[in-house]
Amino acid sequence: MLKMDQVHVLRHKVLKEGRSIRRVARELGLSRNTVAKYLDQPEPVRSSQRQRERPVWEAVQPRLEDLVAEWEPRTTGKQRITAMRLYRQLKAEGYQVGRTLVGDYWRERRRQRAEYVPLVNRPGEAQIDFFEVVVEVGGERRKAWEFLLRLMYSGREFAWLYERCDQLAFLDGHVRAFAHLGGVARRCVYDNLTAAVRKIVGARRELTGRFLALVSHYLFEPDFARIGEGHDKGGVESRGKAIRLEHLTPIPRGDSLEAISRQLLAELDTAFPARHRAGRSASELWAEERVQLLPAPATSFEVRKPIPVEISSRAMVRIEGAWYSVPSRWARLDATEYLGVDDVRITCMGESVTHPRAQFGTRQVRYRHYLPELARKPHAVRQVAPELIAELGAPWSGLWRLLCSTHGELGSSASGGPTTRRGLRTRRRSGALGAGSGNRPAPYRRAGSPRSRTEARERRGSRCARRLRGRSRTRV
Repeated sequence: MLKMDQVHVLRHKVLKEGRSIRRVARELGLSRNTVAKYLDQPEPVRSSQRQRERPVWEAVQPRLEDLVAEWEPRTTGKQRITAMRLYRQLKAEGYQVGRTLVGDYWRERRRQRAEYVPLVNRPGEAQIDFFEVVVEVGGERRKAWEFLLRLMYSGREFAWLYERCDQLAFLDGHVRAFAHLGGVARRCVYDNLTAAVRKIVGARRELTGRFLALVSHYLFEPDFARIGEGHDKGGVESRGKAIRLEHLTPIPRGDSLEAISRQLLAELDTAFPARHRAGRSASELWAEERVQLLPAPATSFEVRKPIPVEISSRAMVRIEGAWYSVPSRWARLDATEYLGVDDVRITCMGESVTHPRAQFGTRQVRYRHYLPELARKPHAVRQVAPELIAELGAPWSGLWRLLCSTHGELGSSASGGPTTRRGLRTRRRSGALGAGSGNRPAPYRRAGSPRSRTEARERRGSRCARRLRGRSRTRV
């Protein structure tokens, strides 16, 4: 079938210029019948032809339908059926089929099942999701998770980076987002993530306790996408990928995840007013949407949840697979832990200890918690002295360096470490809390203790001499 411009040239040469059909056909490289046909019809018309037979397709189609029906219950959104996988299976079963035929079948099937509805986003509606990113913290490249909340009407968004993609990060992201936006979204759309959904019964979702408490605190409407479908919140999906390419490429660097998050949030806020939609600026849309947000409560939601724990005989507490030390006097007592995004707070006997949150299977030990035991165990002091001195800081670090330079690092502790143990007892009794506390330990010396090893040897020698003289007098 010719194109419209070719038909125009053909008709013009014959009807206007008066050339013969034979000459025009020769000039344009067409047959005379084609030229004659388009003289009668002013535009090209697609003619329907009788569909040719497809014996291969008729033999393969039933098996293709059976394979798809058999495999669909065994697939996920990411481990899905492809045309190449169907082709390989058919070849393994002995069918003589080409990849083009299977590809055309699968393409047509996806076209028929495609869903698209032009939605209308109302002010106050948000979509929320997590995205995996890579950052460089302190010179070390690591994986992080980007929490993204996007208001669909104006396009205003909030993003923050977390080390873990867990419920604490999920809840903390909501608290930070609502505080940053100055209001609460009326409706939030999510995936069926375990941080929010505990159980799915038909079309009903049973929410987790902590997420239900968050919803009750801010009074917004939670909405969840269909299982295995990401198109129900395609706006946040596409924007999360765009942020990763526009603002997190090349890999961002910083001293901490918080510093990188603040830099990312500042870039998003700076770039937001320059965007436009449907001939209107993002600032105008945001001004309309801001007044439609729910007012934020006077008090912020507490992400931490108190959980009772038991302290072991070694004054250690296990929280989510990681071990944390507490003062030795808390051993074998009950305590309460408050797990946060970045730290862990353990409370017992009216006191509290805070540790940075550790990875699964690791330990967070502070040897200052074991000062009473170390004051009685010189060999234990020898093994943990560098870590302990680093925790205590000045003036104990200076004292340790002086001892090492005078007696050697191992000798001062392997021989009993009287000076080190005496310092630990002094620290325990004086109640000094470490570097910068302002408490200077008072000198402590046991009654009658020798001032030096030489003096001690002289005293032992004089005692032995007196005993020998007494024995000789008794024999005489």
